[in-house]
Amino acid sequence: MARNGTYHHGDLRAACLRAARELLEEDGSAALSMRAVARRAGVSPTAPYRHYADREALVSAVAAEGYRELAVALTAADPAPSTPDGMAAVAVAYVRFALEHPALFRAMFAEPCDPASEERVAATAAISAYVRDIVRAAFPGVDPDALSTAVWALVHGLAFLHLDGKLDASTPEVVAAQVTAAVRALFTASPVLGATTSH
Repeated sequence: MARNGTYHHGDLRAACLRAARELLEEDGSAALSMRAVARRAGVSPTAPYRHYADREALVSAVAAEGYRELAVALTAADPAPSTPDGMAAVAVAYVRFALEHPALFRAMFAEPCDPASEERVAATAAISAYVRDIVRAAFPGVDPDALSTAVWALVHGLAFLHLDGKLDASTPEVVAAQVTAAVRALFTASPVLGATTSH
């Protein structure tokens, strides 16, 4: 029987995920263990193992939830961006998600995970496909895989630079301005490397 009605029959998986998210948000990944999740969910110490083989499997399930939520945030910002400003709006949404859910974001990208987790692999692939598709639409004729990797790397780097205090994250407006400027610079810069000059 669960404490405080936290767990109800048939909802163990959801209860464990909810408990894991709460622990992450309150105390970061250091507080996340199978025993702590069981205690928070109000179930026996062995109950989470019915759905998750170990901590890495649980983190993968949490991360998969995060990827799905991130995908919703990105498509809400602009489902089909085709201009630098549209790309910037998506980038701002990405960085904002990281700042609003720092522990979850770190669990998604920095925590050891279960490489065999089909749920996590599928959720990650969906984000990759979204980025690749908008790059293909906005920049026909350019290698979409290479450019989508570059775009994701830029935006992901901006997210962690803000999270780690290397860039000013004092207000949402400041963050949006910095991210927008970086994305515009990427897509509007003139190619000069490799250019030849005559003397």
